[in-house]
Amino acid sequence: MHSNDVKIEVSKYLGHLERENRSKNTIHSYETYLDMLTKIGADLFDPESVKEKIAKQGSWVENTKRMAAAVYKGFASFVGIAFRSPRYRINPKIPFIPSDAQIDALIAASPRRLAALLQLLKETGIRVGEGLSLKWSEIDFENRRFTLNNTEKGGIPRQKPISDKLAKTLGALPRKAEKLFGKANYKYMELGFLTVRKRLAVKLQDEKLNEIHFHTLRHWRATKEYSKTRSLPHVMELLGHKNLDSVMVYTHLVDTQTDEYHSAVAKTTEEARKLSEDGFEYVCTTPESIMLFRKRK
Repeated sequence: MHSNDVKIEVSKYLGHLERENRSKNTIHSYETYLDMLTKIGADLFDPESVKEKIAKQGSWVENTKRMAAAVYKGFASFVGIAFRSPRYRINPKIPFIPSDAQIDALIAASPRRLAALLQLLKETGIRVGEGLSLKWSEIDFENRRFTLNNTEKGGIPRQKPISDKLAKTLGALPRKAEKLFGKANYKYMELGFLTVRKRLAVKLQDEKLNEIHFHTLRHWRATKEYSKTRSLPHVMELLGHKNLDSVMVYTHLVDTQTDEYHSAVAKTTEEARKLSEDGFEYVCTTPESIMLFRKRK
C-alpha cells in the first residue's frame, strides 16, 4: 500500500476515536505517535517493520517506545492487523515542578487568551482539555466559582472557587462563542505556547522553561496543595481522581522541594488577598496586627 493509503486509514482511525468519545488530548497524542512512526520509516501496515523501527530508536526512552507500541496496537486492531507488542521496562519519573516565578513569567509573556488558559490551569489544576471545554455558563463570576462537568479520563465532576484575579482575566476574554476559549483547540494553543516558551527561555537564559508543559501546571497545583495541607484526599478531590494511588507522587515532590522561602507582609485585608492570589501562604499575625506570608523559592 502507498503512503496515501496509510493517511486515509490513520484519518479513519482518528475519526473512530472521536466517535468513541476519546478526549481531544488523547486523539492528538495518538496522531502524534502515528506520525512519529511514519517519519522514522515504519510501515504501519507491517507490524514487524514497526517493531524494528521502534527498537532502533536509540534516543527514545523506554516509556516513549512503550507508548508508540501501545498506540500502534490500537491502530493495528482497527485495520485488522495482528500485533503483539514487545515488552518495555516502565521507568516512572518524578515530574519537573517549576517555580512560581517561572510560571508567572510564561503567563506574562503570553498573548491574552493563552495567558488566561495558563492562569486557569495554574490556579485550578484541571487538565488543558478540560479547560478548553469550559463554557461561559459554567463560570459563576458573581460568586467566583466554576463548574467542571466535561471531565477527562473518567475524572469526577466538581465545582471550585476561583480568585478575583482569575475571574477578571477570564472576564476580559471576548464572548463570541459558547466556550471560554472559542473554537481554539489543543493543537492551536500548544503551538502558541511552545513559541512563547522557546522565546522566553532564550530571553531569560533559562532552559528549564522548556520543560514546562500544560500538564506541568496540574502537577504544580497539586504539589502546592499537598505542601499546604499534607492531605492526599484533598489533592485527590482537587484533581478529580478516584483513588489515592494517583496522587502519591506528590508526597515525594514535596519532600524534595527546597525549604527556602520568599517572605512578605500585609497590613490590610486587600494586601493579604493579593499575596494569597500570588501564591503566598499565610503564616501568622504579629501582635502589631501585621500578617506574615511566605512562598517557596
